[in-house]
Amino acid sequence: MDTGEFHLPRSRAANERLHSLIPGGAHTYAKGDDQYPEHLAPVISHGRGAHVWDVDGNRYVEYGSGLRSVSLGHAHPRVTEAVRREIERGTNFVRPSVVELEAAERFLATVPTAEMVKFTKNGSDATTAAVRLARAVTGRPRVALCADHPFFSVDDWFIGTTPMSAGIPGSTNELTVTFPYGDLAATEELLTRYEGEVACLILEPATQTEPPAGYLEGLRALADRHGCVLVFDEMITGLRWSEAGAQGLYGVVPDLSTFGKALGNGFAVSALAGRRELMERGGLRHSEDRVFLLSTTHGAETHSLAAATAVLQTYVEEGVTARLHALGERLAAGVREAAAAMGVGDHVVVRGRASNLVFATLDERGRPSQEYRTLFLRGLLAGGVLGPSFVVSSALDDADIEHTVDAVAQACAVYRKALDAGDPTPWLGGRPVKPVFRRRV
Repeated sequence: MDTGEFHLPRSRAANERLHSLIPGGAHTYAKGDDQYPEHLAPVISHGRGAHVWDVDGNRYVEYGSGLRSVSLGHAHPRVTEAVRREIERGTNFVRPSVVELEAAERFLATVPTAEMVKFTKNGSDATTAAVRLARAVTGRPRVALCADHPFFSVDDWFIGTTPMSAGIPGSTNELTVTFPYGDLAATEELLTRYEGEVACLILEPATQTEPPAGYLEGLRALADRHGCVLVFDEMITGLRWSEAGAQGLYGVVPDLSTFGKALGNGFAVSALAGRRELMERGGLRHSEDRVFLLSTTHGAETHSLAAATAVLQTYVEEGVTARLHALGERLAAGVREAAAAMGVGDHVVVRGRASNLVFATLDERGRPSQEYRTLFLRGLLAGGVLGPSFVVSSALDDADIEHTVDAVAQACAVYRKALDAGDPTPWLGGRPVKPVFRRRV
């Protein structure tokens, strides 16, 4: 059988060393080698623009860079220059740096629906701070999160709802309830059932589908009517949907919102933003009980905030969001055409907003399949494409898109063979890839 001749011996050896020293072999579960075909999980040496090189010397066109964080491409000159300049001036002080003021001013000018902002290092800290703040201002214990969105935080209030809930008390899990995306009636029923108990509604304002007409406006009205805080998790939608995020695109203003991912182009920075009345409860100019909102030793590292400032300037001045959409539309059209030409257009399916494309791999009966995903990823890797998704960066060019479509066509030819055989196993080269959230290894 044709299982391919693509091998990564140095990456394989490096992965073994990683697993011996780091639980899971990576610092993010979504980067784990279980997410890739067996023995074909590249360990990266370096990257530039839309390309990365592995320790075996292979070059790839890369998608979903840094889990969607590197949206301008690796080592973007405007960002690296801003970082280099601040590193030479010192990175952390005993009092706030003027860089903190400049970054806040730039952020709030770009996201005018927010009145105050506080920076931190990762998305989980920001979303958890939003939850804590919502509980404090409402005096209510429960968190209502959207069940259709895959990830909000590493903290107990969310992880307790996943299959990886080991170590989290049941009493904590009981305080988190869920609502379905796009269903206002179900959400109102939930709020009525727990009347006076729900501190906040937290959701991604959009993901793979556009919000139904009137949905976000309806959520805003429900939150107001039931006295809870509306929180938009804009980790993904921030900058990718518009420079001001989904709230800027759809015109619905949340009470609080969280940004990250694209904000630092790979540097560690995220943000909690929102209405002054709420945000000030974490400050020094109010008479209520104080909220321990965000307080991190490294939250205001000058070089990360300089990176965020440079990213925001680049997006606004160079029209990056529009470019991401144009690139994504070109890529989606090419992938769909290649899949259709190979007779697998109903099985390799591109979904999502053009700036945030993912793909589904469906079996003979149209069901999502980890086996067929493995086969497809194997074909992409052999074709020089590192693509756990098709989330674009602005560093891609026409040649990169063409290269990707060619690799997709080759992978789809094998996909067709597997469908005809009714069994993808001979083309997997080992165990299939696995979902991140699962109870057992």
